[in-house]
Amino acid sequence: MKDERGLYYYPFPRNQKVRMYVRARDGVIWFRLWNADDAGLWDEHGWVPFEAVKQAQAIYDGDAFDPAQAYDLQVAKRLIEENE
Repeated sequence: MKDERGLYYYPFPRNQKVRMYVRARDGVIWFRLWNADDAGLWDEHGWVPFEAVKQAQAIYDGDAFDPAQAYDLQVAKRLIEENE
């Protein structure tokens, strides 16, 4: 999907108030989270390269927020490819 912020998908399909935006720059996939219930999130947290996401996945300890689910590299690549 796409809106004025860019390409996005729903990382938690049951909660469509949360969107994960994606872009590609210089061969790197970048992610940025947006949440309708947290207006400041977009401004407080910038674009995150997938390499940093992989590092977060390595230290994931089972909390409610699973980086592997939210930051889906395959979905991001597919969105980017479909919109080139």
